[in-house]
Amino acid sequence: MNFPPPGRFPPLILDDVRGAQKMLSGVSRVTPLEGSRHLSALVGAPVQFKCENLQRTGSFKLRGAYVRIAGLSPVERAAGVVAASAGNHAQGVALASALLGVRATVFMPVGAPLPKVAATREYGARVRLHGQVVDETLAAAQEYAHETGAVFIHPFDHPDIIAGQGTVGLEILDQCPEVRTIVVGIGGGGLAAGIAVAVKTIRPDVRIIGVQAAGAACYPPSLAAGHPVSIGSLQTMADGIKVGRPGDVPFGLVQELVDEVRTVSEDELAGALLLCLERAKMVVEPAGASPVAALLSDPKSFRGPVVALLSGGNVDPLLTQRILTHGMSAAGRYLSLRLRLTDRPGALATMLGVLSVADANVLDISHVRTDPRLGLTEAEVELQLETKGPEHCEEVAAALRGAGYLVMG
Repeated sequence: MNFPPPGRFPPLILDDVRGAQKMLSGVSRVTPLEGSRHLSALVGAPVQFKCENLQRTGSFKLRGAYVRIAGLSPVERAAGVVAASAGNHAQGVALASALLGVRATVFMPVGAPLPKVAATREYGARVRLHGQVVDETLAAAQEYAHETGAVFIHPFDHPDIIAGQGTVGLEILDQCPEVRTIVVGIGGGGLAAGIAVAVKTIRPDVRIIGVQAAGAACYPPSLAAGHPVSIGSLQTMADGIKVGRPGDVPFGLVQELVDEVRTVSEDELAGALLLCLERAKMVVEPAGASPVAALLSDPKSFRGPVVALLSGGNVDPLLTQRILTHGMSAAGRYLSLRLRLTDRPGALATMLGVLSVADANVLDISHVRTDPRLGLTEAEVELQLETKGPEHCEEVAAALRGAGYLVMG
C-alpha cells in the first residue's frame, strides 16, 4: 500500500481499506451498533455505540494486525513477528499470528493487566514483560527485531495497520448511512486515521471527532506544532490510548481528515464507564469509553446521528472495581460526611433513623468519642453513604441539618 505524503488528501486509499475488508472476511466480526436512549436524550439526536468491545480478542486491534501479518512475504513469515503492547494489540497480533501460522513474540509492560497477559499467551504468543510504559516496551521489541530478524508489527504506525482499522469506518457507513458524527478514541492515531480515510472519502460531510485522555494527550500539541511531538508525563487509567507520541503515518491523515481532537478527564472517563455498565450493559475499558466521556462532557456540541466507538472491552476486574467506585463518587452516588451528636444511649440509632427516612444507605460508619476536639458530652461520626445522585446528596445533608446535627462534610 502506497500512502501519499501527509497533508495531501489520499484519493486512492479507500481501495486499500476495501481490500482489507475482503481480507478480514471470516476473520473479524462485523460488530453491532447499539442505541443509547440516555445519550440520545442528552445530545438531542440518535446516538449509537459501535461495539468493537465485542470483537474477537475484545478490541478492534485484530483487524490491523491480521492485515499487516497477512501481507508479509513467505520469508518474513518464516522469521516470525514481534510486537509491543499494553494488551489489545498484543492479543490481536497473537490471534492473527495463530490464524496465519506465524510465530509471535509479544513484549508487554511489567504492569500490563494480568487478563491481557494471560489472553495473549493463550492465543499462542510468547510474552516477555519489559519496561514500565509502552514506549520502553516498544524500544525493547524493536531491539529484539533487529537482533533476531523477526518482523516488527507496530501497533499503529504502518499503512496496513491503518487500512485494517479503517474497516470499522466502512461498517459504520453500512450500518448507519445517515450518520453525521463519528467519535473515536485516539492513542497513536491508527484507528482514527483509518476510519477518517474510509469515511471522508465516501462521506466528506461526516464529522470525525477524536478523543484523548487529558493526562496522555499527544495530539493537541502535535497538531499545534504541525508535526508529531513527544510529551513527557503520561497519567491516565486509559492504557489503550496512553501513547506519548503520534505515529508518523497516522498523524498526517489525522491532521488532514479528522475535524477535531478533544480531551477528557479521569473523572469523565470513570463516569463514562459507569454509564456504559449501568445504562448500556456494556463492559468497556477506559480507552473504549473515551468517546462516551466526550459526549457526556458536552452533549449539545455534537451533530446527530452520532456513532461513538467502544474500541475495546479488555479491562482488569480489579481495575473495574476501582474505576466504578471512583465513577460512583464522581457521579454523586457516594457521600462522605462527618457530624457531631450528643454522646448518650440511642443517639446513634436516632441519627440512623434520619438517614433511613432520607433513603440513604450506610456503607461504613466510624464512631469517635475520644478526640480532644470534642466536648465532654459530644461524639463524632464519620459516614460513607450510598445515594441516588447529587440532588439526593443535598437532600440527605439537609435532612441531617434539619434534625439538629452539625454536618461538617
